[in-house]
Amino acid sequence: QVQLVESGGGLVQPGGSLRLSCTASITIFSINSMGWYRQAPGKERELVAAITKGGITNYADSVKGRFTISRDNAKNTVFLQMNSLKPEDTAVYYCNAVTLYNYWGQGTQVTVSS
Repeated sequence: QVQLVESGGGLVQPGGSLRLSCTASITIFSINSMGWYRQAPGKERELVAAITKGGITNYADSVKGRFTISRDNAKNTVFLQMNSLKPEDTAVYYCNAVTLYNYWGQGTQVTVSS
């Protein structure tokens, strides 16, 4: 069983930045990959960014060049740095961890609005 605790969401103006954090209850070396998904009202949940145990990253085309996923192994934490935010980035962001099973955080709201 893996618990994921997210933080860092909020309200930001277009062009602003936010950093999301996700801390796992186990060492992230035991996790094959961790990532961030998002779900906007009326839309399906979609992958935003992911990072494997080996450090390979993957991004949705819509966030390439604006978002960066990284991790702090000592703190069992994965970060999502979001820059140049747009209104269409508004969604609930969920942390995901994959071992033999799929685990999800509780979600954190990100709202981009003036």
